[in-house]
Amino acid sequence: MKRVGNELLAASRSGSMAQFAMVLNSNADIPSIGISALGEYARVLPKTDRPIYYTGMINFIARYASREAPKYPVARFIVTSQSKEDPRGTYVDSRITLENGSSYDVRWLVVRRGNTYKVRDAQVIGFWMTSFLDTLFQSFISDNGGNPKALVVALNR
Repeated sequence: MKRVGNELLAASRSGSMAQFAMVLNSNADIPSIGISALGEYARVLPKTDRPIYYTGMINFIARYASREAPKYPVARFIVTSQSKEDPRGTYVDSRITLENGSSYDVRWLVVRRGNTYKVRDAQVIGFWMTSFLDTLFQSFISDNGGNPKALVVALNR
């Protein structure tokens, strides 16, 4: 998680959408995040459309992160503790210190995938990030006739 945090810190400092996307592609549990974000609509999206959906989802998150990063210039990222692994995964706690001296805690949920771990979620100021993605994506699909392909098209514009 320390490596992932340092990669995210570098992406944040660069402000590069492509760098954020690279970090996400390398370290995020993309299929789990993506399917969860679709909720009940996941069963309607053909498996053949999932790769393009995942690409659009990563680009959406990376675009958002690169736009927001300059508002929160990070000075330091440190891992403070981790839980024992349980069926949900392992929780890794960290502290983010901004250049203005303020700090906040981030709890990461990491899951084992083969011989490595992937980030499944992050909790910032008490809110899990994927719940926002779930609400946003499912509302968009609902507002577009319940068709998840509408989301795929929008994410890949």
